[in-house]
Amino acid sequence: MKPEVSIDSVRARAFEIPTDQREADGTLSWNSTTLVLVEAAAGDKVGIGYTYSDASIVSLIGSKLASIVKGMDAFAPERAWLAMQRAVRNLGREGLAATAISAIDTALHDLKARLLEVPLVSLLGGFRRDIPISGSGGFTSYSDRELAEQLGGWVAQQGCAYVKMKVGSEPARDPHRVKVAKQAIGDRAVLFVDANGAYGEKQALSLAAAFAEQGVAWFEEPVSSDDLVGLRDLRRRVPSPIEVAAGEYAYTTDYVRTMLQAEAVDVQQADVTRCGGITGFLQIAALCEAFHTDLSGHCAPALHLHVACAAPRLRHLEWFHDHVRIEHMLFDGAPHAHDGRIAPDLSRPGNGLQFKDEDAARFAVAGAS
Repeated sequence: MKPEVSIDSVRARAFEIPTDQREADGTLSWNSTTLVLVEAAAGDKVGIGYTYSDASIVSLIGSKLASIVKGMDAFAPERAWLAMQRAVRNLGREGLAATAISAIDTALHDLKARLLEVPLVSLLGGFRRDIPISGSGGFTSYSDRELAEQLGGWVAQQGCAYVKMKVGSEPARDPHRVKVAKQAIGDRAVLFVDANGAYGEKQALSLAAAFAEQGVAWFEEPVSSDDLVGLRDLRRRVPSPIEVAAGEYAYTTDYVRTMLQAEAVDVQQADVTRCGGITGFLQIAALCEAFHTDLSGHCAPALHLHVACAAPRLRHLEWFHDHVRIEHMLFDGAPHAHDGRIAPDLSRPGNGLQFKDEDAARFAVAGAS
């Protein structure tokens, strides 16, 4: 048995990275993305984790969570996870607190693997050696030409078997945009659409019929992911072969259990940067196994990669344009797609990532460190 190694420190920093152009979906638009990096140190190793959240959680991590984790056993990240969950009880476990815990938990799992000098997937267990990806973007702010070029490029250049586009900003135009996307990918890939909860239930059902005629096979958040009754009703009524998916805003396993019990989705989603990190993601994977429901990882592909290999019913990871771009800008070791799949680099310990401090410096958020 390994002797206990105490966690020496936990540090958080925030970075705001402009998008390459304005991005929008059915309910939101943005022109920058904030990444909060956590570095956890023990012995002579430093583990890294992160979340896509708000810079305000740097203060939460520094003033509350870091002191709870410091001094705990670096070989037992689950104990730290439980202590953090209890510590935010009165703050609320969801939202910003969950993203802060997720960033720390992913850093602690990385630290453990680096202390043992093994790839993280070797600790977590591997049901598979690589993961299929779904190219994701197709923002509603894109022109028809930009939409076609992006989705077609994922298929032609990276071999993606699945590509996803945003819908919902202008519902009347969505069938046309779907037609543009389908013409760009042809029969070489399966088309997904994501409404981000923009539609009403009857509107979503009507559009599902139009989408099905154009070969769409996945309808993500046709209504709000909080509307479990609406999701369940749509799941039962949309034309085959469309599957209904949701769950990216799950911050706790309780939320996922409720969603699965409601029979609200054909495919459950989870996001390791929101759901409690690797500890939370593995709990969700166990729930999906128990409910015989496939799981899809939402965004942050570099951070999901190792734990995705350890999830028994993992179907694919979302190769989200914004996050793929940021992860290649700021991390050495970020995965590259080959034939529509990504794989852990087993020659690198931990999650295989190294933060590029010099490259990231210009994006640092003042006062958030």
